[in-house]
Amino acid sequence: MGETIFAKIIRKEIPAEIVYETDTVLAFKDIKPQAPVHILIIPKITEITTTKDINGKLHAPILGDLFDAANKIAKDFGISESGYRIVINSGPDAGQEVYHLHLHLLGGRKMNWPPG
Repeated sequence: MGETIFAKIIRKEIPAEIVYETDTVLAFKDIKPQAPVHILIIPKITEITTTKDINGKLHAPILGDLFDAANKIAKDFGISESGYRIVINSGPDAGQEVYHLHLHLLGGRKMNWPPG
């Protein structure tokens, strides 16, 4: 698939409004927010393009880091108690636009069901 915009954001070649960063995870505000809080949470490794690339035994630590980040960010943005949604789009029919695994953390408003 080639290099993505997220790889350039990780290397700080493209600006992003970063809200959280560790050695393994980077989180930043979505440029087209779908909720008052809409944060993209990405692993700093680029080998996982979709959920199909996840190897549970190999990638369990990074997946844990992604969800730990989501929980911390939700608390930091004041949506931890009221609730939030975590979305992973996998493939074109699911709406995935950037082929680098990423979580959408959405909150700050009532979410509808079904989502789409």
